[in-house]
Amino acid sequence: MKRVVITGAGTINALGHSVAATLAAMREGRCGISELDFRDVERLAIRIGGQVRGFEAEGRFNRQQMSLYDRFTQFTLTAAKEAIEQSGLEFHGELSAKAGVVLGNSGGGMQTLDENYRSVYEDGKNRVHPFVVPKLMNNAAAGHVSMQFNLKGPSFTVSTACASSNHAMAQAFQMVRSGMSPVMITGGSESMLCFGGVKAWEGLRVMSKDACRPFSANRNGMVQGEGAGIFVFEEYEHARSRGAEILCEVIGFAMSSDAADIVMPSKQGAARAISGALQDARISASEVGYINAHGTGTAANDKTECAAVADVFGPHADSLMISSTKSMHGHLIGGTGAVELLACIMALRDGVIAPTVGYEEPDPECALDVVPNEAREAKVDVALSNAFAFGGLNAVLALRRI
Repeated sequence: MKRVVITGAGTINALGHSVAATLAAMREGRCGISELDFRDVERLAIRIGGQVRGFEAEGRFNRQQMSLYDRFTQFTLTAAKEAIEQSGLEFHGELSAKAGVVLGNSGGGMQTLDENYRSVYEDGKNRVHPFVVPKLMNNAAAGHVSMQFNLKGPSFTVSTACASSNHAMAQAFQMVRSGMSPVMITGGSESMLCFGGVKAWEGLRVMSKDACRPFSANRNGMVQGEGAGIFVFEEYEHARSRGAEILCEVIGFAMSSDAADIVMPSKQGAARAISGALQDARISASEVGYINAHGTGTAANDKTECAAVADVFGPHADSLMISSTKSMHGHLIGGTGAVELLACIMALRDGVIAPTVGYEEPDPECALDVVPNEAREAKVDVALSNAFAFGGLNAVLALRRI
């Protein structure tokens, strides 16, 4: 099997419009969650979120592109540009023919859907724009990334709710590791912060009205965010031969299904995915120094995840650092694992552990080192990124410092 490394990273989210800005916010423990600003927000019970501020799409895309790009596609292309530019890759000839893109997304073009339902049902219009379908489809972003960067290899979208990005990155990892593709563009995006998107989530009664406080005893729910995280996964020798800067190595992954409940998480299912990632990476539990938790801030998720970590790691669980950056950028649903992977890269490259902000009260059911409120300097050789989704779908990635 071939080794897989990350040679480029890009993002836009509530913490910043670039990787540098995002990591600076994580180091500072800055929270990007604030009051939402969009049409009819006053009709919502939930009015906070990790909304991307100051993003002017008109300055980035022309009129024809704007007619085809939902906000989630705009975010994806913005992050992909940063990642590919950092990698230094250009896709021509054989590389173009083999390189591809696998992205995670859950809601698709929710902004487009919301706008056009409003137009038809509320405003009584009988026609919609002819590009509504290609604009709102879940694979729109993957299609436009492949076209913009001349990626002619395997290209598709994975949709597994909150695990979408991790599942997508796992597929990209497997393709590079197997030799199918020397380079894959991967990650995920989401933009569900509109009236219809938030209203639907309100019905689940898992949303907080004031803050995201993962692992804190007084946590009262998750907070949605939006944005994208995109990475260049590259075969190690290919990257080395061209003198590329390597951010870290992807060394393993595992997936599992709870096969139990559509919304309630299972400790056993999460534990199988975590232990499976260790086995695939061929590392021992004691080698892991940091876990970027799924950590949504809901009572059920946080205690279940902590119990799974305790089961897999045993006594070493007390030496682990585990934090949830959702406390800062919100839960990007299908895009969340991709933005969270940046925290793992920061831990491995820079020796900085992103904090769990908003932490106020210890919870005996979450009695791990959750890096409360302030970033921490620590040398980390191996990190895990957890993602556990509705449907009982679990995906865990393992990364190593290089």
